[in-house]
Amino acid sequence: MSNFSRYLSKNWLDDPKSNILSGLVVAFAMIPEAIAFSGIAGVDPKVGLFGAFCLSITIAIVGGRRGMITSATGSTALLMTGLVAYGESQAPGLGVPYLIAAGILTGIFQILWGYLRLAYQMRFVPTGVLSGFVNALALLIFQAQLPQLGIGIKESKGLIEQTLSQYPVNSQIPVVWILVILGLIIIYGLPKITKVVPSQLIAIVVITLISIFLNLDVPTVGDLGKLPDGLPSISLPFGSIENGKVPFSLETLGIILPTSLAISLVGLMETFLTQDILDDVTDTSSNKNKEARGQGIANIVASLFGGMAGCALVGQSVMNTENGGKSRLSTLSSGISLLIMIILLKSWIGAIPMAALVAIMITIAISTADINGLKNIRKIPKSDTAVMLMTFAVTMLTKPHNLALGVIAGVALAAILFSRKVAKVITISRSKENNLTTYKVKGQLFFVSKIYFLQGFDIYEHPENIVIDMSLAHIWDQSGVIALEQIIRKFQNGGSKVEIVGLNKESLNLFERLGGIESAH
Repeated sequence: MSNFSRYLSKNWLDDPKSNILSGLVVAFAMIPEAIAFSGIAGVDPKVGLFGAFCLSITIAIVGGRRGMITSATGSTALLMTGLVAYGESQAPGLGVPYLIAAGILTGIFQILWGYLRLAYQMRFVPTGVLSGFVNALALLIFQAQLPQLGIGIKESKGLIEQTLSQYPVNSQIPVVWILVILGLIIIYGLPKITKVVPSQLIAIVVITLISIFLNLDVPTVGDLGKLPDGLPSISLPFGSIENGKVPFSLETLGIILPTSLAISLVGLMETFLTQDILDDVTDTSSNKNKEARGQGIANIVASLFGGMAGCALVGQSVMNTENGGKSRLSTLSSGISLLIMIILLKSWIGAIPMAALVAIMITIAISTADINGLKNIRKIPKSDTAVMLMTFAVTMLTKPHNLALGVIAGVALAAILFSRKVAKVITISRSKENNLTTYKVKGQLFFVSKIYFLQGFDIYEHPENIVIDMSLAHIWDQSGVIALEQIIRKFQNGGSKVEIVGLNKESLNLFERLGGIESAH
């Protein structure tokens, strides 16, 4: 069998019936989320729907993990809100062009990260950081639903009537709450009876039918903005502001750069997390660097067709695998099915009450949070808890909320706490024999352990001969070299003859390269 035939058999032709049907089911679950995430980002539903379609189709071909679903997501949508708001403040309708430009740059970054093998570095992200990341993401998703529950709506002079119509007011609020509670009951209760059809989809159908038959006056998806009229067309977001586009300039680059960089990193983090879950569930391995490049290409394609950038979806990817979708055909099927449904069912989608989507997003927020970690917070080491809280706090305190900064802060704290733990491992023992004192060093000598290293020597005692045995130690940086030189110098100034023994090759090269004296070995 040729290599191409093996590729087709493994990636596309394996159990086509199960993969196509699984992709169809996943597409139903993708519709409400793509619309809801569009609302979080502050753009029309069609931006999320076109993004979901283009991402799924493209990643099916160029991705590094078979059967993984990529679409618009909450983590990336939350990072877009500030940029969209800035664009709208410059001129009405300018938020989307800025968003699309940022999506193109996000894709370029992710392709670059793939070639730079960033996946290997992301393997070292601590569990505490991931826990803080998902907990912050869960809270941000939940907070984004509060206006749809009539909570925190600012009816200021700057809020135009069109925007206000997206949210429930006055007598609408109790009705919306009842519909949301009904949706939650269906979503959590139906799987106990049957799992043939996604409970999220049933909740949407039931709540929509109730709204139509009872003629309820509540906000609907159609109130969010324009739905797709047909197939997306390719276009660039660059041009004159008068024509509803953004200038192709360094100024624009400066505006979109922070958002693009954040989306590229946060998107890959969630994608790699999803990839690890699927690798474990299917007992297979996949190429993360190829997936990073694939995500970049998919985000560029989605942006060029007027969609929002995204990343892998944990819930839908697991759903796809459990339904038998394990090949690229299932991902392709989900994208094509999604496009067909949003075009043929446009009027029906527009009639979906926002309460149905709020119920879905609340369940997503709950499933996203690290509930198990929060339950066992007293059993988890304090250092891990501190890292989780740092990641969570920085994300929530930044304005606009920035998941990327939270992750960076968490990783930095984890590195500091780990360094302190490693630093305390270094030990120095002393033995005396006539006029010879031997110091035996054991552990890692670097900038953090330097202080413990210096404290291990009695620099006020000056025997005739001193031996410092480094055979069980390793010098990692300039601080370690300087610390060793400092001890040698103080002993020599007191009249002692100092001999260094046992330095391994790497430590010796570093010691001599940075100006260390000759040592016996």
